[in-house]
Amino acid sequence: MTEHHPVSPQTGQAQTGQSEANSGPVPTAIERDANNGIVITWTDGQRSEWTAQVLRKNCPCATCREKKRGETEKKAATPTLLPVLSAAEAKPLTIEAMSPVGSYAYHIAFSDGHTSGIYTFDLLRTPAKDDA
Repeated sequence: MTEHHPVSPQTGQAQTGQSEANSGPVPTAIERDANNGIVITWTDGQRSEWTAQVLRKNCPCATCREKKRGETEKKAATPTLLPVLSAAEAKPLTIEAMSPVGSYAYHIAFSDGHTSGIYTFDLLRTPAKDDA
């Protein structure tokens, strides 16, 4: 399938949709590592390493943000209880698939069935600490 981009009237060149905010480094390579994670190499040579667990924990989708907010409020209001895990949650988490979203992000599908996160280059550039 061929992508068609609108042509800028000022330059006469195709516009790719990349904004000024995304004019920074972009991934040049994404490789799986031995620990169910990925290593991203950027155009400036920096490498970002992510485990599947940390990526999933930092999912930026609205559902996950609401769930995190609810868990924070719940922790403050109730004593700590042991969570009940589903069969998918009990298995080691892996990244099942990744696909580009425009020229600014990746969509990541996880082995627990979660597929709604869009991970921007900015988010992927500097991995969050796993504070679990």
